[in-house]
This record gives sequence, structure tokens and C-alpha cells, in this order.
Amino acid sequence: MRFLKIVFPSVFILEFAGMVILTLRFWVDMPLDQAAWFGVFHAVSAFNNAGFSLFSDNMMGFRGDWVINLTIPTLIILGGLGYMVLLEIYNYRHGQLVRISTHTKIVLYMSAILIALAMALLLSMEWNNPKSFGPMSIDEKIMAAWFTSVNYRTAGFNSIDFSTLTDSNLFFATFFMMTGGSPGGTAGGIKTTAVALALIGVWYTLRGSTHAHIFRRSISQYQINKAYAIIFVASIYIVISTILLSEVERLPFLRLLFETTSAFGTVGLSTGNGGVLSYSALFSDVGKLNIIILMLMGRVGVFAFTIVIVGKAVESRIKYAEGKVVI
Repeated sequence: MRFLKIVFPSVFILEFAGMVILTLRFWVDMPLDQAAWFGVFHAVSAFNNAGFSLFSDNMMGFRGDWVINLTIPTLIILGGLGYMVLLEIYNYRHGQLVRISTHTKIVLYMSAILIALAMALLLSMEWNNPKSFGPMSIDEKIMAAWFTSVNYRTAGFNSIDFSTLTDSNLFFATFFMMTGGSPGGTAGGIKTTAVALALIGVWYTLRGSTHAHIFRRSISQYQINKAYAIIFVASIYIVISTILLSEVERLPFLRLLFETTSAFGTVGLSTGNGGVLSYSALFSDVGKLNIIILMLMGRVGVFAFTIVIVGKAVESRIKYAEGKVVI
């Protein structure tokens, strides 16, 4: 109850602050009552990582607007960090905690790294692309890369036309969308902590160490194995869904991969159907059902969704002799 008493007012304050800023900005272009409605809708949509917009071109009309490009990504990041992280930061800043937990540190570092990496890839690959970033000014390029890198991970707003991006960028985007946000937040995907633990496990395995740690805290092998399992199972789901769609829909493979990964991460980004609808609008009923299942899976969580299918493991009281396997 104490946790909920802090979460509800915090969410209201953050969304209300975002609503006020967005309302004042939209008021420049529309009547106050309409601006207020647009402000409320987009603030809630951003904080909850929904990505729904009332504009037919989403946020493309505000690509060079500093207010929009700062307010919406900030709400998205705060919503995607997770309530536990926000509460811990609040308590730490008010002197109720001596130190930040390992979970919060991993979430903050991974979120920053993923945003910076996505920005770098977008700017390096699209800087001179005449179909996307090429015609933009330097300020617009930086803002578009920032806005897109934040929205890659489950938010779904877009200030650029994704159908104009290079194939390499569309491919790399699938990794960010698959990662998603952090546990306990409004985002989907396999979560930043799972990717972080998998990377930590790989690093110490390559170094020949059986003891993994970060920030002077040990990480149990079970947690690392669980991260491996989540990433592996999620990859299998995405690959099978993409192959199924490619056989049923007979559409370009990379765009189908982008669409399935976007659905799994509950991102909502799409290369589009050539108009104002997503690429999924071109799918048959079977293809759309596939996308729906992926969205549910990404929101519920890979581990929980898989346990429903295969059942929870029963603890065995028998331990067999260890077998040696050459890798």
C-alpha cells in the first residue's frame, strides 16, 4: 500500500506536467480546448509507452520542434524505467536510501547506453541518405535521431518515415525494439536487465571466470541463465513468426521482421502500408492474429507466457552424476 500511495500521485504529477507543457505548445496551432485534449492524450500515451497519436502523420510535423522532442521522450523514458526505479531514485534523493541498488544502476546505465548507441547508428547510417536525414538541417538530424532512438524501445511515436531508412538501420532497429524497456514499467520486450545480465555472463565466460559481478555485487548463475533463456526463447518466437508471415503474406522479409519485432516489443513502429496505416494493414487475418499474439506475449513477458504453455518445472530430488560435454 505504501508503494501504491507513492506510485499513483507520482504518475499523476508526471503526466500532468507533461500535459501542461504539451497543451501550451499545441495551443499555438489550435484552440485551447482542442490543445488541452491533445496535451492530455499525448502525455498519457507517451508516459505509458503507447505511441498512439491524434495526428495523421504521428509526430512528423514536429520533427524540428524542441518542446515536443524533449517533452515526449522524457515522459517515455520515465515510464519505461519502471516504478521501482523511480521510487528508489525518489527515496535516494530524499535521503531515505544510503545507496542505489544494483537493479537501478543496471537499468539507468543500459537505458543510457541503448539510447546513445541507437542515436549513433541512426546518424552514421542516415546522415547523407537523401530519402531520410539527408535534406534535414543539423539540428533536425540530431533531434530526429534522439526522438527515434528513445521510441525504438516500446514507445512507437515517429518523427520520420521509417520506410525511407536503409535496410541496415531497419535491421539494427529490431535489436533495440526486442530489448524494450525495464521491468516494472510501462514498456514491453525482453527488458534491459535481461540483456545486461546476458552481456555480463558472456563477458565473464570469455574471461574464463565462473563468478560474475557488477558494481561490486555478485550476480547468481541462475539469473544469468534465466536471461539467456529469455533472449533465446524470444528470438525463437520472433523468427518463427517472421517465417510464418513470409510464407503467408509473401511480402519483403526485412519489413516483416521489423513488424514482428515491433509487435513483440509492443513498440508500434512500422514501415507503413504506403498511406497512414501500419504495414500490418496489408496482412491477412492469419497475419494479423500472429501480430496480436506477439503483442500479448511481449506485454505479459516471455517467461510468463512460456510457462503457461510448457508448465512450471517440478523440482526434482534426484541429482545425476555430472556429464562432460565438449564445446
